[in-house]
Amino acid sequence: MSALGRSSMRCSNRLGEIDEGLYSRQLYVLGHEAMQRLAKTSVLVSGMKGLGVEIAKNIILAGVKSVTVHDLGNAQWSDLSSQFFLSESDVGRNRAVASQQHLAELNSYVSVTAYTRELSESFLAAFQVVVLSNSPLEEQLCVSDICHARSIRFVLADTKGLAGQLFCDFGENFVVNEPSEAEPVCAYVQHISQGNPGVVTCRDGQGHGHGFADGDFVTFSDVEGMSQLNGCKPRAIHVLDEFMLEIGDTAFFAPYQRGGVITQVKVPQLYSYEPLRAALAKPKIKAMDDRGHSLHLAFRALHAFVAEMGQLPRPRAQAASGKFLPLAQWLYFDALECLPKQGTALLTEESCAPRGSRYDGQIAVFGADFQEKLGRQKYFVVGAGAIGCELLKNFAMIGLAAGKGGSITVTDMDTIERSNLSRQLLFRQRDVGKLKSETAAAAVRHMNPMTRVTAQPHHVGPDTETLYGDDFFTALDGVANALDSMQARAYVDGRCIRYLKPLLDSGTEGTKGHVQVIVPYLTQPFRSSMDLMESAVPLCTLRHFPSTIEHTLQWARDEFDGLFKVPAENLNKYLEDPAFLEGQWTTQDLEGVRSSLQEKPRNWQDCVCWARQHWESLYRHAILNLLHAFPPSHETSPGVPFWAGPKRCPRPLEFDCDNSTHMQYIMTAASLFAQTHRLQVPRDRAAARETLRAMAVPLFQPEVGVRIPVTEEEMEEAPAGVDEEQLAALKQELAEHRRALLEGGCGSSHRMEPIHFEKDDDSNSHVDFIMAASNLRAANYGIAPADWHKSKRVAGRIVPAIATTTAAVAGLACLELYKLVWGHQDLGSYRNSFLQLAEPLLARFQPLAPSATYKYGHETWSCWHRVEVPGISTHGEELSLQELLDQLQLMGSERPVLVLALICPIPDAPPSLQGVHGLPVRTVLCGVTILYASFWAKQKREAQLARRLTQLVSGPPGAAWQPPRILVLDLVCEDQQDDDILPPVHVQLPCG
Repeated sequence: MSALGRSSMRCSNRLGEIDEGLYSRQLYVLGHEAMQRLAKTSVLVSGMKGLGVEIAKNIILAGVKSVTVHDLGNAQWSDLSSQFFLSESDVGRNRAVASQQHLAELNSYVSVTAYTRELSESFLAAFQVVVLSNSPLEEQLCVSDICHARSIRFVLADTKGLAGQLFCDFGENFVVNEPSEAEPVCAYVQHISQGNPGVVTCRDGQGHGHGFADGDFVTFSDVEGMSQLNGCKPRAIHVLDEFMLEIGDTAFFAPYQRGGVITQVKVPQLYSYEPLRAALAKPKIKAMDDRGHSLHLAFRALHAFVAEMGQLPRPRAQAASGKFLPLAQWLYFDALECLPKQGTALLTEESCAPRGSRYDGQIAVFGADFQEKLGRQKYFVVGAGAIGCELLKNFAMIGLAAGKGGSITVTDMDTIERSNLSRQLLFRQRDVGKLKSETAAAAVRHMNPMTRVTAQPHHVGPDTETLYGDDFFTALDGVANALDSMQARAYVDGRCIRYLKPLLDSGTEGTKGHVQVIVPYLTQPFRSSMDLMESAVPLCTLRHFPSTIEHTLQWARDEFDGLFKVPAENLNKYLEDPAFLEGQWTTQDLEGVRSSLQEKPRNWQDCVCWARQHWESLYRHAILNLLHAFPPSHETSPGVPFWAGPKRCPRPLEFDCDNSTHMQYIMTAASLFAQTHRLQVPRDRAAARETLRAMAVPLFQPEVGVRIPVTEEEMEEAPAGVDEEQLAALKQELAEHRRALLEGGCGSSHRMEPIHFEKDDDSNSHVDFIMAASNLRAANYGIAPADWHKSKRVAGRIVPAIATTTAAVAGLACLELYKLVWGHQDLGSYRNSFLQLAEPLLARFQPLAPSATYKYGHETWSCWHRVEVPGISTHGEELSLQELLDQLQLMGSERPVLVLALICPIPDAPPSLQGVHGLPVRTVLCGVTILYASFWAKQKREAQLARRLTQLVSGPPGAAWQPPRILVLDLVCEDQQDDDILPPVHVQLPCG
């Protein structure tokens, strides 16, 4: 199918096709089959308070066929603290009717209607899924009985303050087609015994254990000798240890010889559920702790109280996708640790009484004083994507920064794309192309007009520290991260450490999500959790020994830049910059520039020839060279084959015009090559075939004397091998060529157009090239190819996402926000969270205390500790470096001596540091800039010591420069041990 045809299909929903442009990130979680089942599902959501509208929102964004929202009641003031589609003007209106239009705007593919009558059996029969929220027990039992009898999936959800209840009944024969979201486990066979049971010895690609679990089902491929296992029906395994497992009877199979891959197979699972009436009596409860059964009884008691009294007690008065494991059957959740700790003013019936305010529902839990404190908060939200939108919506509902002195600043430099609409609830089709931050801010102001939110279109990083600097961070009460990039999240974490600000960090991937709360002095920072970052694939694996399709896709992605981006950038620099050749370029870099000049195509035929020659080099000659160095029979040591385990023995390919993958590579590579050279040519497939059949390619000649590294260590040890004479001659040749081009006025005609990989434009052939390049390399190594969707996901580093995970993560983050606003100083109050909806799993656990970052002798301090020193004298003048050191040190005859007692206003400073030790200062640093060094000449030291602090760190002459408000200095002392690192010195300057 052409790129144009594929693009139009992805924007269409005709004939049951999924709109891939809209649901692209969700498709990577659920897959096409589950999405198509969703698209045929009609859902009833009863109860349009805060919980019900949250459920309806997520279901509609997911792309079901239709949603009917139901409620018999009218909106009240207390609803507005959580129901984000109700406003003050809706008080007194039916909740379902008032919410319907807002919900319908979330997804044009989903029909949304409102229903305001009593639920009847005939009405319920039209739905495949029924969800009840905040409903009385009598209604729950009645609806549950009807749904169970008619095989309608039934879900019950309820919340009371800081506690929640969830129940599901998916019938007596509910099939889960794919129980887990994780990629199938794969390991490399080292041996298989003949016997009953046969025992497999295997390892993963890094030489670690196999990773299988008892009861998994597996199949085999590429096994030599015991070939009966290849493609066998799924076999149940019994794990013996981390390297060995049993696979059933192999006694009559041929003896194992070598090779083989063992791969997990996900088999459907059957589940049976009880109706609510039976499950109430004998509940199977999944709870976050041992309070589950107590909460079960508490909810039943509340139902009994309402049935008798007609209302709740006064505050303080004494299933559709068939994918992933569902809940079995109850879940209870509470966050009682959000309440004030001992010593905080006790909440009273009076402080929690209704005020006729939109926050009455929240005041009933936390009191009116706390609500005012929420309104005064100043928060910085970094990112306005999926998590950012959910956080901002929650902040508007709870009244964060909605009072005098409060503010929320949200920044995001990205604009809204169509694929954002399926999970970012603040954006609509009409917003595509607009800035995310501005659109999100406008949406939450509409939800709560009192919210004081300011939008900014900036990246947060070292290059924007003039915007987000000392004054900005010092004024904040906290920061919320809503970023994908680990590096960006770590940077924001570093700023929070510098300014002692709490940080709420959240992230999602598919059905997995996490929340980390970072509190000054109490918890570890985010950077201590950087093990979440992906480990890089070894370079030698990508270049010579790929074993998975992910390896070949990463290789193809690197090829894209190496062919269509980097050469064009280097050639343009060469033409534009007279000093280009004076840079630190390798011979390979400059040969690339020369090749770009020599390869300039004149027509489509030239582009096709270039692509064909490149194909031959990559998929035939390079493989023949590798086999020349390591033949198939090569042994690492006697009896130990080189090509074993994750090292797959490759085979060279023969070009075939009739092979669709071969031709796809030629067509996309030739087209992109023409684009880089700014050559406007038609993509003529018939002409390409004629050119290919007529051209001759060079015969293979093995490279002599070339050593192929096998390990990363060998890659690093490989000599640079720079031939200085060759490099000088090449520079001279290119200098003369450049001069000739410029004198002849031909420089501009040789300029190239660098192509930057863009994953979200299906018509640009970028993903098509990477898929073809990767699948050809996969064919070299006997790896199963990837389809277009997987190629796009891996090459584009797309993070799979669904709205439900995002909403759950944002809700968990807001629970930690309550504790931060209360000012809890007990580590046991806080909770980090990890959830995996596909399991289902929700784990909440106490954060770790900060580990040691700074050390002197046997004493240690965390990253949160620092020495704070005023940068102005008692006369109000800025200190010189000499005067600063006078505050920190006793001055010796020639050099300053650091007295640790004076620089350690650190909590619990040990007696050993109180005036006992004097350390000669060797160096004073500000970042990487040396402000003072003991090894300087006396005259230079004295001149530097006499300068004012801001003079020492000022920008270049004439440049715009804003003096810092906080100067962070690192001191190095001569007598400290190698592993001693002293806490930094924070100097408070008078300017800002």
